[in-house]
Amino acid sequence: MQTITFNKKMKYQIKNTSLTKILAAVLSVGVALFSVGCEVPPSNSTGANVAANSNTAVANTNTAPAPVENKELAARMPVTLPVLDAMFGDVNFANELKMKVQLTDEQIDNLKRLSREAVANLNEDEADQDTRSTRAATERADKQIREMLGEQKAAQLYNFVRERWSSEEMADKSNNSTPNSIPTDTRVVVNAPAYRMDIFQEGKLVKSYKIGIGYPEFPLPSGIRKADTIIFNPTWTPPDEPWVKGKIEAGKTVEAGSKDNPLGPIKIPIGLPSLIHGGKAPARLGGFASHGCVGLTNPQVQDFAIELAKISDLALTAEDVKNYEKQKTETKNVKLNKAIPVELRYETIVVENGKLKIYRDVYERGTNTEENLQKVLQVYGVSLEQLPAPERDKILAGLKQMAIDATGNPVEVGGNSNGVSANSNKTNDSNSNSKNNSNSNDANVTRNIKGKKEISFDLALLKGKGYPAPVGIK
Repeated sequence: MQTITFNKKMKYQIKNTSLTKILAAVLSVGVALFSVGCEVPPSNSTGANVAANSNTAVANTNTAPAPVENKELAARMPVTLPVLDAMFGDVNFANELKMKVQLTDEQIDNLKRLSREAVANLNEDEADQDTRSTRAATERADKQIREMLGEQKAAQLYNFVRERWSSEEMADKSNNSTPNSIPTDTRVVVNAPAYRMDIFQEGKLVKSYKIGIGYPEFPLPSGIRKADTIIFNPTWTPPDEPWVKGKIEAGKTVEAGSKDNPLGPIKIPIGLPSLIHGGKAPARLGGFASHGCVGLTNPQVQDFAIELAKISDLALTAEDVKNYEKQKTETKNVKLNKAIPVELRYETIVVENGKLKIYRDVYERGTNTEENLQKVLQVYGVSLEQLPAPERDKILAGLKQMAIDATGNPVEVGGNSNGVSANSNKTNDSNSNSKNNSNSNDANVTRNIKGKKEISFDLALLKGKGYPAPVGIK
């Protein structure tokens, strides 16, 4: 069994990265150790680690980041105040933010306060998580941050945060951007709107898992990440955050195996700010369940660890996992023989095993459009025009049904990024929500209290085509 250490990882990263990426490597190791996101380290609320103890900005020795022009990147990495609060959990973040965006101590402290207040207003025990909105959280953050920093500094802040986020991504060697693409290599694929995670080995789907995903305010990011370490019996340092709810002392490490440790028996870092980890109750699967992470039950994460090790050519047996579990207070870092790509997708329109499936746009990215539907169908040599009119009308109605926000109103295309206007005049109209969610005898609609919704259609033209159906679903 191999054990990862700080020095080994650093040597590996320094050897294989350019000088410009070494600082990012150092940061990512620190984040992996402290696990910002689902496992947020304590924030430094006193500002003691800020570069200079003054209320004036650091001299402008570097060119400030330009505003993000890539709207696709902005859409898949929305900057909400809870996300910003998680970022502040890294003690280096405030320091770098001050230097690179040229913010004052006062501005940094105000951003921390805003972020913490936003987290304080969240209620993770809500019976109906379906009323929470990524887009609304993004708009609130954008309004408050722009009022505080001004247009230019706010844009630079978003750019800086997204740069840190995207620095965790790895290149996709498959170079396949086709919708619903079936991997031809070995990788893990997570599709957030489907609440599904798949393991592929050399292009073959070997195992599927039903998962919990990040809350709307802590959305699971998109992109290609990697898993290279399995951490058994992880400890947890509770942040000084309201969601801890006073159960345990903030900043005091919760030992591995403790009933108060929310990470379960295993965590697998996949880059800031996300993990794949256990500790979730079965009822939390198929819904919002974490701070930007992939959530599994304890039996699921143990099974996943074995499968992940297997596809990395590392021998890890069920007996090994049981032995680690017996030593609950001893944390073990097991390095995989090779890093495994983890592809985080956001696909709300999927052809699966001959069926057209449309999932609710859970993070309100405006993806359930006729244009995107056509793109998906074209992959399989089908167009809407080929379908009989009654069938086509039912599909378009289903598409509209799944293109609603948390209040039951249509999700506007575009605007799910900081600084771009969206539908801000929304009302929580339960009648509208009921109307939009009306069932149909011609489609299978499912939902649960956590907000999971999907609608599917059997289409003769798609028979035998599409992404594979789940295998051995756990």
